Amino acid sequence: MRPVLIWSGVALAVTIPVVAAASSPLLAWREPVYIIAGFAGVVGLALMLFQPLLAGGYLPGLAIQQARQIHRFVGALLVIAVIVHVGGLWITSPPDVVDALLFASPTPFSAWGVIAMWAVLGTALLAVLRRRLQLSPHIWRRAHMVFFGIIVVGTVVHALLIEGTMETASKIALCGLVLAVTVMAVHARRSWAPRRRRKV
Repeated sequence: MRPVLIWSGVALAVTIPVVAAASSPLLAWREPVYIIAGFAGVVGLALMLFQPLLAGGYLPGLAIQQARQIHRFVGALLVIAVIVHVGGLWITSPPDVVDALLFASPTPFSAWGVIAMWAVLGTALLAVLRRRLQLSPHIWRRAHMVFFGIIVVGTVVHALLIEGTMETASKIALCGLVLAVTVMAVHARRSWAPRRRRKV
């Protein structure tokens, strides 16, 4: 029964905000490219909920290797979501994207989004170059956790500051869950690390 409740809760947590955003009346006045870009951002936020759950082994029914493979796959989807999100916004309004990238935008949420974007791309680049850089597992985990922490904080603040298609209550709930599971996963890893070093 517990696995069913966990999976059901996660499914509802990511589905409700997406469905609520899809039913927003604000979409009636938006261009298709802008809608796609916006939904890429919503999907990216939803995907972030899975990453700490997969990394921490909190999703029942998945072996550790399965969880890691899905974690990498979701990470790739997150990169794609960011590219579609930023690319779509570039197509609809290049000056706004340029201002955001230069941290010259008058809207505070833009800076947080750009910070999160660079952290996502930095994480992807680090993952691709991990073997070439000969990073030890310890350094890789530390760097990965730092990057993901920046991604989570930047994305959550970015999302909360935007008054757009996402419904307020479901957006706040999803952002809160992403923060909570991230803190839980980081705390768990820190508590496991001393035990592992003592065993070695």
